Amino acid sequence: MDLPAHLPLPLERGAPWWYWLAGRPALDFTNTLRERWNRRVETLVCGEDLGEWLVAAELLPATPAVTDDVLERARTLREAIDAGVVASLAGQPVPDATLIALARELPHATRPETLTRTEDGGVAVVLAEPAAPAVHGLGLLARDAAEMFGAAERIRVCASDTCSARFFDRSPAAGRRWCSSRGCGNVEKARRHRRRQKETPQ
Repeated sequence: MDLPAHLPLPLERGAPWWYWLAGRPALDFTNTLRERWNRRVETLVCGEDLGEWLVAAELLPATPAVTDDVLERARTLREAIDAGVVASLAGQPVPDATLIALARELPHATRPETLTRTEDGGVAVVLAEPAAPAVHGLGLLARDAAEMFGAAERIRVCASDTCSARFFDRSPAAGRRWCSSRGCGNVEKARRHRRRQKETPQ
């Protein structure tokens, strides 16, 4: 879906312009760079944006601190995932560079185990909190992307000429064309209707 034509750029904060139509965290993540076909609008503007996005995506329970280095690392991961998306859409293998980027972050998807004493005095193995929550979030995104590329035939880009949204087609017939039937789908229907009206003799 288009952003407003007169939106002041670059954005000061990105949260108002996130959208959640992709059906997978990895693709919602690639969609944080809006209008890839045109203005390439960054919505992960600052570390606070990334931290809030990871919570909104339900990958983390609380907003983590995010350094500039981790923000840049996240953007690098995002573009590596998108390179795999573009290759998949073209019927090509996921690039080696994408696999390397995923492999670099994948170990952080796993939380370490630790011991705790139970109320009755016993001992239990539990998952510890990650030492670097934001990096753990990137690991979860890498894992989701790796699983997604195992079903690459379901990856789509919106059929609208003015939308670059990526999404994962979970429809039974794998025939979904639009990022949103209420958004781009309805816009395209309206365009076709106007074209037919112009072509119809008065």
